[in-house]
Amino acid sequence: MKQRQKFYSDNHYRNFLKEYEEVIELCKTIKFESDSPEEEASLRAGHLQNLLLDKIFASYTAGEDIESLTPLLEELIEKYETWQKSLAISEASPNISPLSIEEWPDQYEEFVQVISLCILLHRPDLLKRFVHITDNGGFAGDDKLYEDLLKKVLPGRHDVDQWYHDVYTFLIRATNSDSKEEASELLDKYCKQWYSAFKQAPWHDTHLQGEKGSYVGYWALEAGAIAFLYGIDDSKIDHMVYPKDLVEYARSLQSQ
Repeated sequence: MKQRQKFYSDNHYRNFLKEYEEVIELCKTIKFESDSPEEEASLRAGHLQNLLLDKIFASYTAGEDIESLTPLLEELIEKYETWQKSLAISEASPNISPLSIEEWPDQYEEFVQVISLCILLHRPDLLKRFVHITDNGGFAGDDKLYEDLLKKVLPGRHDVDQWYHDVYTFLIRATNSDSKEEASELLDKYCKQWYSAFKQAPWHDTHLQGEKGSYVGYWALEAGAIAFLYGIDDSKIDHMVYPKDLVEYARSLQSQ
């Protein structure tokens, strides 16, 4: 395998897979500290979802074949659904969203990363199921990038001109640019400022922890999804966080 980011070594990936299996086994026997069985179930579901998302990123960063991500994505959407149901019971709020995308930029980023995986792997069925969770949580029609990512794939989406987090401004402007050159420049600017914009995210600077750390890759997947959906020329973009081969994969499926 050829790593897709320079910070990720073979040893790093092997360490991750070993620890991943150990934690999965441990979760079968331990109980999460909580105030009720309902809260424990919710914490467990959220932890298992997060572990699997890390596995998807680690697999991609390590250089696994893109096709291998699809079954992992299928399982991931199931885990979000399980987490939502558990959280709804724990919080006595039937439509609660597990991700607070309006309040926390890193949780919004997770949301658009998962959306983008569904888009780039050509799984609108999974996309519909995942977005159903946040739509029901009251987020439909509130955020422009949210809707711009969806409206090319799912019918009946909203047309809005506001967004939750300033970090996405360049990317949003790229979808609306009348100039192909400007759209490409905006996409490039977005990728260049992406990492520094998430200094408060729990994964920021994890590559500094070494081969036994929690780094699994830094990926602005939403930049790739926007380039794919809106036909933006990404030929000159070579930033580490841009998933160029994933975009090429999506385009290859589209042309078949």
